[in-house]
Amino acid sequence: MATDTSSIPNQRVVETLASRLRRRQVVGSHETALETVLVLRQVISKARFSNIDQLVEIIRSVGRKLVEAQPKEHTVGNTVRKVLHHIREEYHTASQGTAVVSTSNNTLSIARFVLQGQPRKQNIPQKGTLNESHGTLKENNPDDPDAFARTLKPVLMEAIQDVLDELETVYDNISKNAKDHIHSDEIILTIGKSSTVEAFLKAAAAYRKYTVIIADTAPSYSGHDMAQSLSSAGISTVLVPDSSIYALMSRINKVIIGAHAILANGGMFAITGSLLAATAARAHSTPVVVCAGQFKLTPQWNLYHEYGALDFADPSSVLGFEEGNLVDKVDVINPYYDFVRPELIDAFITNDGDHPPSSVYRLIKEAYDDEDYEL
Repeated sequence: MATDTSSIPNQRVVETLASRLRRRQVVGSHETALETVLVLRQVISKARFSNIDQLVEIIRSVGRKLVEAQPKEHTVGNTVRKVLHHIREEYHTASQGTAVVSTSNNTLSIARFVLQGQPRKQNIPQKGTLNESHGTLKENNPDDPDAFARTLKPVLMEAIQDVLDELETVYDNISKNAKDHIHSDEIILTIGKSSTVEAFLKAAAAYRKYTVIIADTAPSYSGHDMAQSLSSAGISTVLVPDSSIYALMSRINKVIIGAHAILANGGMFAITGSLLAATAARAHSTPVVVCAGQFKLTPQWNLYHEYGALDFADPSSVLGFEEGNLVDKVDVINPYYDFVRPELIDAFITNDGDHPPSSVYRLIKEAYDDEDYEL
């Protein structure tokens, strides 16, 4: 049976999201991840496939189309990889189940551990698997080509729902230990408006009295929205220009910032100005903490240049076209994101605990399958 990537319902929903991504109508890591999961769920629910390879190819083709539409929204590819990882887990659980358990008593050696690769959760038999209810899956059944899809789809929908639930609760899970990271009378510096950092700081405010200094993050001035939100929650808030970050850093106890994407080497793309804050913090030995969900982990490297991502905003917000004589003589660059090197970061606070930058590779290994690093 041929893969069903060209079916009209699937093609329409994928093209719609690709168009919205291309036009920047869907912006931000969390929103793009949610939209991607919803599209994948709709695609899988309508897809026809008779073996696991066809299903993986359908999802990969959708992932490639969405990533090509907006390569700078890394969470699109991350979400596709996460869904593929869950699908393989459910497939192995359904098709092998108890057979895997019988081999688990073999002698453990370093060579066997290396050859095995990443440990899979399906090695532990779970209640309610397909083995118990439907028996072993049969692929490429000539008598009933849709039997494989019909049997597997219910657990695939549950797996995708798990990914969706993780995205919807990511802010709460990151914020639940906020009081352990922020102490009374501390002075916290943050930059711009990050929904994750906002939820983290508000959760800590229920237990601690502290002050937040917010850089206004020119030329977007998203720090103004952050300051208004935190002050309305009763948090002592001070709004400062970006140029004051270094001068104030000697009084700062902790820098807490968000991330757009966490790369494989432990570095990250973050809102413009984050590199300035992290470098100033390192000069004053001030800890830098990053709040980000694990859906922002991406098995990619910064291939652009050492200080930023190759993603730029409108230069007119930096230098207006009314400055006609000057505009002709200069090149104005207004980057969306800075690249913050891993040595400038002390810890990542995620929805699955706290991790140093050196552990990011392990988190990526656990979250995605090796064959999906390149979609």
